[in-house]
Amino acid sequence: MMKFDHLRKFCFLLLVVIISSGVFAQTNYYNVTKFGAKADSSTLNTKAIAKAIEAAAKKGGGTVYFPAGKYLTGPIHFKSNITIYLEAGAELHFSDNFDHYLPMVESRYEGVDVTSFSPLFYANRVTNIAIKGRGLVDGHGKKWWDFVEGYKADQPRSKWQYMFDSLNKNILLPDDPRQMTRGFLRPPFIQTMHCENVLIEGITIQNSPFWTVNPQFTNNITIHAVTVINPKRLAPNTDGVNPESCKNVTISDCYISVGDDCITIKSGKDLPGRTKATPCENITITNSTLMSGHGGVVIGSEMSGGVKNVVISNCVFDGTDRGIRIKTMRGRGGAVEDFRVSNIVMKNILYEAIVLNMEYGKSNPEPVSDRTPELKNIRISNITAYAKQAIRILGLDEMTVKNVSFNDLYLVSDLGVEIKNAEDIEFHNVIVNNKTGAAMKATGVNRITIDNFKNQQPVTGSSLISFDNVKNAFLYNNWPAAGSTNVLDVKGSSQNIFLNNNNFNLYPQPVSQPEALKDQVIIK
Repeated sequence: MMKFDHLRKFCFLLLVVIISSGVFAQTNYYNVTKFGAKADSSTLNTKAIAKAIEAAAKKGGGTVYFPAGKYLTGPIHFKSNITIYLEAGAELHFSDNFDHYLPMVESRYEGVDVTSFSPLFYANRVTNIAIKGRGLVDGHGKKWWDFVEGYKADQPRSKWQYMFDSLNKNILLPDDPRQMTRGFLRPPFIQTMHCENVLIEGITIQNSPFWTVNPQFTNNITIHAVTVINPKRLAPNTDGVNPESCKNVTISDCYISVGDDCITIKSGKDLPGRTKATPCENITITNSTLMSGHGGVVIGSEMSGGVKNVVISNCVFDGTDRGIRIKTMRGRGGAVEDFRVSNIVMKNILYEAIVLNMEYGKSNPEPVSDRTPELKNIRISNITAYAKQAIRILGLDEMTVKNVSFNDLYLVSDLGVEIKNAEDIEFHNVIVNNKTGAAMKATGVNRITIDNFKNQQPVTGSSLISFDNVKNAFLYNNWPAAGSTNVLDVKGSSQNIFLNNNNFNLYPQPVSQPEALKDQVIIK
């Protein structure tokens, strides 16, 4: 027993020596206050923070630590292996002096490669970086918003616009170059360029000058338990999370309420995007609450490099203008493909719950080329939504929306389902309780399957389903409630419409069609 007591005392003394020698000390933590930063909300701490990052980088990396307090700063530039850690009660307030975001740096603005104001947090060609903690970062974006919203084409150009012009003489321009020629492009809040292994976790972000979290050409990104709040009507273009031309992205457990789209997946605009040809791919979005915003989860409209392999699940949208939205147009090019959505509840949706729109910008048909976008291989299931319109699918004359299925949806809306220029579309176990018009209206659709589709509160004076120039349709297992004018109204040059195993006992005349189409509608 005495030998054991001596051994225990020896181990205790050894532990004391180790701790006092600093072996267990947090030598990889760099407290910004030790480098001259002042948590007094008025001292500009940009240089002090840069010194802390540089000191950590010289040791191979580390955590730059902000204890509780309010810190004023200009842009923060990452080096490899750096974590910014904001303690609970720590607040980073970014200056609204535009000159503090000079010199201009390599960036991307709405899908166009430019040299412009430094983002507030900026990383270029670095690896293993993070922003973590329970603290707050505030972009103080109002001055940026006011400048852009109040700018008129006939007013004198600012020094920043002349600077932008001189640095961007030979850039590739989008089809509509006006946004570039105005030459005042607000910086994103957090932008990584050509980086690897990025983590943003726990923090609250507010008042972004422009897009909030905007990784570009970056691989392996995790955005977890982040809160993003930008004023709904006062903060233009302040999207929440916008991965662009990135690979392997996980967005989870976030709360987002912003002045534009909540989460948007992008890959460049028009010729600049097609030239880089870098898709956004392998994206997972889950367990998040998305409040005010132009869209809950949006693809595009800058998607010229393509977007593929996207999974969205287990989210609540409350108060977004639209729910799931894919938007593109002629000139973009690129393909959105292999896209799955499941287990979403939407309420207070101002416009469409689900919209797949290739006519985001109006233009005339043109031959299929690299300017032609594609939407294909989309699966949407287990959705409950309350919206102005249930579903809207708009393809192009020269390029249809292809291979889309809807399974187990409950949709309450003023307007029902609208489909135009599409093929290989399927509905299984879908309820659309709309107030006006047909529950489904399909125009210019080839190969559509409708299985157990219903409106529980039929609209008097309207058909349940309306077909115009629809070819190769199969309707089965439908048992429509009484109250509509008929089950199916067929017109135009529709052909090969098959109805099988339906219960039409409440409709003696379930189908309405002109005499010329009687041979094209087959009921069994």
